[in-house]
Amino acid sequence: MTTAHVTCPLCEATCGLEVTLDANQQVTRVQGDDKDVFSRGYICPKGASLGALHHDPDRLTAPLLKRDGEFVEVSWQEAYDEIARRLPPILEEHGRDAVAVYAGNPGVHNIALTLYGRVLYKALGTKNFYSATSVDQLPKHYSAGTMFGDPLAIPVPDLDRTRHLLILGANPLVSNGSLMTAPDIRGRLRAIRERGGKIVVVDPRRTRTAQFADEHHAIRPGTDALLLFALVNVLFAENLVAPGRLEGHLDGLEDVRELAQPFTPEAVAPRTGIDADAIRRMARELTSDNAVVYGRIGTTTQAFGTVASWLVDVLNVLTGHLDAPGGAMFPLAACQPTGNRRPFAVGRWRSRVRGYPEVVGELPVATLADEIETPGEGQVRALITVSGNPCLSTPNAGRLAAALDSLDFMISVDVYLNETSRHADVILPGPSPLERPHFDLAFYQLSIRNVANWTPATLPSALPQEWETMLRLTGIVAGQGPEADVAALDDFVAGETARRNGLDVAVAGERTGPARLVDLLLRAGPYNVTLADLEAAPHGMDFGPLKPRIPEVLCTASGRIELAPEPVVADVPRLREELAKNAEADGLVLIGRRHLSSNNSWMHNLEPLVRGGNRCTVQVHPADATRLGLTDGSLASVTSRAGKLQVPVEVTDEVRPGVVSIPHGWGHDVDGSRTRVARANPGVNSNLVADETLLDVPSGTSVLNGIPVEVAPV
Repeated sequence: MTTAHVTCPLCEATCGLEVTLDANQQVTRVQGDDKDVFSRGYICPKGASLGALHHDPDRLTAPLLKRDGEFVEVSWQEAYDEIARRLPPILEEHGRDAVAVYAGNPGVHNIALTLYGRVLYKALGTKNFYSATSVDQLPKHYSAGTMFGDPLAIPVPDLDRTRHLLILGANPLVSNGSLMTAPDIRGRLRAIRERGGKIVVVDPRRTRTAQFADEHHAIRPGTDALLLFALVNVLFAENLVAPGRLEGHLDGLEDVRELAQPFTPEAVAPRTGIDADAIRRMARELTSDNAVVYGRIGTTTQAFGTVASWLVDVLNVLTGHLDAPGGAMFPLAACQPTGNRRPFAVGRWRSRVRGYPEVVGELPVATLADEIETPGEGQVRALITVSGNPCLSTPNAGRLAAALDSLDFMISVDVYLNETSRHADVILPGPSPLERPHFDLAFYQLSIRNVANWTPATLPSALPQEWETMLRLTGIVAGQGPEADVAALDDFVAGETARRNGLDVAVAGERTGPARLVDLLLRAGPYNVTLADLEAAPHGMDFGPLKPRIPEVLCTASGRIELAPEPVVADVPRLREELAKNAEADGLVLIGRRHLSSNNSWMHNLEPLVRGGNRCTVQVHPADATRLGLTDGSLASVTSRAGKLQVPVEVTDEVRPGVVSIPHGWGHDVDGSRTRVARANPGVNSNLVADETLLDVPSGTSVLNGIPVEVAPV
């Protein structure tokens, strides 16, 4: 028996795991690492399934090439030869924008794809870049970019010192935290209560987190921005605004006061479903010591996602809890850039068909089908998907799936033949998480404590590492052909990384690939550590609690916090129009949900995570069920402008009246995939009824919470 210590790469919590292997290199046990400096032995069902993922017989172990409509295993050379034969002619004849990229969520948990994917995308030079971000957290990047100058400068709750936590649209007891890297959320929330604190949850469902909280407000979906503005209104009306030391770093305070005036508690109460007196009390409680407001996917994937994301940070500023212990603070990761950064800008280009602005280098995935279907100059004719499954995870997924069949060529970098990669002409697999090194480059920048851990590959891989695959594809799109010198390309990438950080590449020694880049980034970081230091600390390094970082974290043009940034403020008139709408005229709206053992769409082929039967039900409040003639366990049809699906009914008072809920990430019943466990537990794809025309205006993020639907018995 041997034991390896690894950082779990399956969600944002970055828990330390202890993996036991037998003499045949079979995983026999996965448990929490008691000595991990951050997670202290905590483990969730996803982490416990790491062995099942490694041994999954459906995981691809060779490239697949589609011949006469059927996939066959081929050598890596054959796969690259086919790509070199078909992709460059499209680029040459139709231009760089004729090839689109979709990058999925798992790639952010993969250091090779995080670091080397960007090399491929830059070499490709397309404006048609899409990712899971525009069906997730893009509004938060937008608001952080306009307020603080950096879309990655996202303040996170300082959970271990917080005494009052207001949570909107988040269910961290199930998600393990998101845009808030924090293992053992239950323990950390329990500690808030043990030190005399309070937890308040605002959510249309009585989620697991809402059940745990001291107080729950069942808000009408899509109205979080109204509630947040009313909280701002109360702070100004009752002279409770106290930015403290931030006052000398602020612009726009009086602008926010004026913007908030129409949003009184009485004005927003009918739309939100939350009593005016309760709103006033919530606002007053935010002025207590060590309070913080935290919003997540329920606030970002709605019609006013950017305004809501902005107002979360506005409230933290107005109460003096931004950049303060126990409030919302800016992490300082070991690989975090510390040099000069350019101020945030959006709209550097627009989508060809619907004219949506670029944000953080990407376009809304809701318009990808338009770009494929619409003829003319710049039409998307080829697609590269990287660890993504947009045929399940994006709105009006049925339309996108049909559009993919019209492409001239498609490549998928993926470990499964799934609902999206089945449309590809070539599929390039990668090693399992245990066969590659790991470092949480993205999530340490969102961590509630400054920590770092490097995980070397536990097992050898018979497959090329994904950084080599990315560089091989880079060579093809750069005109070097399928025989491109990967080592030379890697040296070039490392040299550029060193140059940008003021280093000599030679300091990284003989390392290659992600290990060399991480070593360079660590050396350029704030803690004067190297990769060798992390290798000598298999349970991680702890750099301490979060510390105040204003003004050095700011990179706006003014060098100050822009409390009323013009691009966000421009959307406030649209929000004011909501005040005049009649709440009683609203029909049913759909929201999503997730389960503790489910991770979007990409871990549903693991028996330990899907056992227990089909959990894909439409939750309906008893009053709505009676009115609509629905009974528990029967089938209902759910219809929107985009489509229709049938799903079993679950009558429950966990959802508020007027709201129905279906989990996202399921729908594994399409032909052509090779995921036996997922196909045996298919569920339904709620994105078949998500409407790709409903977007948050500033960011272009899809509305996945608050979709108008009709529900009827089948």
